[in-house]
Amino acid sequence: MIDGHTRVCGVIGNPVEHTMSPAIHNALAEKLSHNLVYVPFHVETGEVAAAVKGAYALNVLGMNVTVPHKKEVMEGIVEIDALAEKIGAVNTLVRTKGGFKGYNTDMPGLYRAMCSENIRMEGEDVILLGAGGAARAVAFLCAEKNVAKVYMLNRSVEKVRMIAQEVREKTGKECICPMALSDYPDLPDKKYLAIQATSVGLFPDEDRAVIEDEAFYKKIHTGFDLIYRPSNTKFMKLVRARGGKAYHGLKMLLYQGIIAYELWNKVSVPEDLAGEVYEILKEKMGIKDEG
Repeated sequence: MIDGHTRVCGVIGNPVEHTMSPAIHNALAEKLSHNLVYVPFHVETGEVAAAVKGAYALNVLGMNVTVPHKKEVMEGIVEIDALAEKIGAVNTLVRTKGGFKGYNTDMPGLYRAMCSENIRMEGEDVILLGAGGAARAVAFLCAEKNVAKVYMLNRSVEKVRMIAQEVREKTGKECICPMALSDYPDLPDKKYLAIQATSVGLFPDEDRAVIEDEAFYKKIHTGFDLIYRPSNTKFMKLVRARGGKAYHGLKMLLYQGIIAYELWNKVSVPEDLAGEVYEILKEKMGIKDEG
C-alpha cells in the first residue's frame, strides 16, 4: 500500500524500459515488509547530474544506474566508494547528508553470485575474455580477491595492456597477463576458471562465442558468462561439452541488486530470501532450468 511514508528507489538509464531491477527490489520490499517502491527512470545523456540533484531534492532513498550513465553519474555525487573509484564506474547511489554516495555493486554482486555456486576466485588461474567496461571491472575484482594470474584475452592487446597498467597502479598487484585473443593456443596447459565478459553471444546473437575452437574449452573447469539472456550461451554449451561447469549471469544481476538494497535499507538479505527472489526472476524471464 503506497502512502505518505512510502520511500522511493529507482534506476536511471537509457534505455531502461526493459530492466529487471524492479522485480528484484519490489519483491525484496514485499517480503521484508518495507514500505518502499522501486521504479525505472528514463534519463537522457547530459541530464544525469540534473536527475541526481532532483532525486535528492525529492527525498529519493537510493538509485541504481545502468548504461550508458555509470561514468557520467560520477559528476553529480558528493562521495565515491573506493572500489567504484578504482573501477571508474558507479551503479548505485546511496543517500547521505548533502548528496548521494556512489558505489559499484556489480563486482561484489559477481563475487557473491560465484560464492553461491561454490566457485572460488582466490588463488585461481583465470581466463578473462574481453577488455570492455565489464571486463575491466572484473580485472579489478580478480586483483582484489588475490587470484594467482589473469590471462586477459582481447582482439586489441593494447587495450588489455592499459587495463593491466591501471590495475597495477591502483592495487599494487601484477596479476594481469595481456594476450591477443588469437593467441589462446599459447595459454599454459592447465585448468582455468574462465569469465566471459564480452557481448558475443548476447540475444539475438545466440549462435556465436568469442572463441569457437573446442580445444580451448578443454582447459576450462568452470565457465561464468556475464550474459544472462540467453540463459544458455554458446560459450556455456562449449564449456559443458568439454566436461566443465558453466553458469550464466542472472545471479550477478540478482546480487548486485541485493547489495544495493542492503546499502539503502541497512539490512542483510538472507540467502533463502535471495533464492526466492532468484526464482521470481527466472519465472519472469522464462528460464526453466540452468541449461
